[in-house]
Amino acid sequence: MRFARFSLGSTEQIGLVDLEKSVIRPLGAEAQNMVQVIAQTAELASAAADSEAIPLDEVRLLAPIVPRRNVFCVGKNYREHAKEFAGSGYESGAVKGAEIDEYPAVFSKPPSTIVASGDDVQLHAHVTQSVDYEAELAVIIGKGGRDIKAENALDHVFGYTIVNDVTARDRQRHHKQWFLGKSLDTFCPMGPWITTADEVQSDQLKVQCWVNDELRQNANTRDLIFSIPTLIATISAGLALEPGDVIATGTPAGVGIGFTPARFLQKGDEVKISISGLGTLTNRFV
Repeated sequence: MRFARFSLGSTEQIGLVDLEKSVIRPLGAEAQNMVQVIAQTAELASAAADSEAIPLDEVRLLAPIVPRRNVFCVGKNYREHAKEFAGSGYESGAVKGAEIDEYPAVFSKPPSTIVASGDDVQLHAHVTQSVDYEAELAVIIGKGGRDIKAENALDHVFGYTIVNDVTARDRQRHHKQWFLGKSLDTFCPMGPWITTADEVQSDQLKVQCWVNDELRQNANTRDLIFSIPTLIATISAGLALEPGDVIATGTPAGVGIGFTPARFLQKGDEVKISISGLGTLTNRFV
């Protein structure tokens, strides 16, 4: 199943997406937010079967979920990206030969960074001159828990979506801790919807990113250094995950700093990210 937040006129709703018919079926007034949908998936999906279908091209898709707290993000989780980052000059304290971390590097982005597919992303030219893109698979937690064991971790996943972990590389480098470089407003495009875990083989997904129709990133989630179960176990150790939490799993090689010279985003650039089975996330930078 695919669940989306959408607006029709001035009304925001949640619906069940039918890609074959290119329609969305509203879940009804009972579905107040995506966390409620996570808790009552079967009941609400059943109710949607009787609702009037709306053509997808008549609605505006919103970011599928805006979590109550920060998005959990993972850095340097593909080997080739870890190497390109270390060699770019933008990783503070990079040591040659030590590009691959022993433990996952985890940081966060606040909810204010989240925008939908189709929304503009601000370049914040008065703050940074080195905005970069990062295509990522994101995990949506369905069942909360603390000290989750890796072997049980996938039981806690509701579904998956796409994020673009937009980054101001100069701020990321200057401030060492990555929060300021990752957390400018609009720096976390997300969408277009959440695909439930039963429809996704999360360790076999193609991740691709185009900038102005030029393919820049082309990888597969089987290449993750730290698997999704490992990430869930690591993050939940002593920290209770909650339904609706979002974990971005890291980006593959091919980002702007991987080129010589670096190829940062410019006004008018369009970034399109596709992950097999999850749809396409598209945003223009302004």
